[in-house]
Amino acid sequence: MNVKVENTENKNEVKLTFNIEAEKFEEAMKKVYAKTAKYFNIPGFRKGKAPMQLVERQYGSAIFYEDAFNELVPDIYDEAIKENKVEAVSRPNIDIVQMEKGKELIFTATVETKPEVELGKYKGIEIKKIEYTTSDKDIEHELGHMAERNARLVTVEDRAVEKGDITTIDFVGSVDGVEFEGGKAENHELEIGSNTFIPGFEDQVIGMKIDEEKDIKVKFPDDYFSKDLAGKDAVFKVKLHEIKKKELPKMDDEFAKDVSEFDTLDELKNSIKEKLDTENTNKAKYETEEEAIKTVCDNTKLDIPNGMIEMEIDNMVRELENRLSYQGLNLNQYLQIMGRTEEDIRKDYKEQAEKSVKSRLVLEAIVKAEKIEVTPEEVTEKIKEMAKQYGRKEEELLENVQLKEYIEENLKTEKAIDFIVQNAKRVEK
Repeated sequence: MNVKVENTENKNEVKLTFNIEAEKFEEAMKKVYAKTAKYFNIPGFRKGKAPMQLVERQYGSAIFYEDAFNELVPDIYDEAIKENKVEAVSRPNIDIVQMEKGKELIFTATVETKPEVELGKYKGIEIKKIEYTTSDKDIEHELGHMAERNARLVTVEDRAVEKGDITTIDFVGSVDGVEFEGGKAENHELEIGSNTFIPGFEDQVIGMKIDEEKDIKVKFPDDYFSKDLAGKDAVFKVKLHEIKKKELPKMDDEFAKDVSEFDTLDELKNSIKEKLDTENTNKAKYETEEEAIKTVCDNTKLDIPNGMIEMEIDNMVRELENRLSYQGLNLNQYLQIMGRTEEDIRKDYKEQAEKSVKSRLVLEAIVKAEKIEVTPEEVTEKIKEMAKQYGRKEEELLENVQLKEYIEENLKTEKAIDFIVQNAKRVEK
């Protein structure tokens, strides 16, 4: 096999030209034949038993070409990339020059490569001083949530609906006198003020009395997920069955005992403060790091290959698909519900993908410039933490070479971020 590597006229792009011996290509064809023989029906032979030569005579040799190419090329391409130290950041664009039985297989693979990073100022940058403190109001707010979660529902019979009440209603919705799908329910619980219904609906339930019936007129938002209803006027026939109100528990030591492991309200408040202090510290650290990375990226000159951005978008779409799977949805169902296309989603992700790729390349360049290293002990310690967190065996994870490489790169990135932040000047803005 012979591989020629040359730069193209495009920046950050190389072309690899492959010349592969005819024998290797024919060997790949034989492998494909062995895998697919059962699908060929040749008169006089049982399925899967006809010799390869007869199959080629019947269907033509070209029937094996594409599969033989796919059988042979991926490993050869990967090997060539490694041997020639090509830092490919996109899928290769394949162009077949010659593919014929008994002849050399000749093809080119054009691929985008990792760009050069011209680091600007990254030591001594100025970043905003970020601090968050926990106030008494924050603690009371958290206590309020705990009280809400432990509230008792009390039936109300002597007044009309008020904001904050939990109502039980029947409703039937129609547009131009025609009922629409999903617009009907019986004994539906609705908290007034939760804003879970179409804008204006809950406000019109206020003032209704038990067993009262009422026509509620609303307009669906222009951006409503169902295009058939978006922007249209609708009427809901509503009947009120029941009113309940939340009765919040009294804030005292007994409340603390009921909702926590503490004996007094003061102990509970101190625990809440510690938790909020930790959250504020983490929030300030995250935002400081984000601003530091952004500042360094703004100071850096870098032409990102489009293929690199597209691959990052691919990863983001896959992450979306994984999240949707936990909700019992696939991407097509999600797009249909949202009235969008995959192209719309990819456009939404583009700016975020560009920022993500740029920050990654910049941090890699700082790791290289500052000769940042990670010890085997640091990698091992991180893997042990992961094993404990996810309930896995340490030995199993420690034997995973790819995981160790991934952890090592992550730790280097973390150190690069720490380096930028530690060398930055904090200023009041």
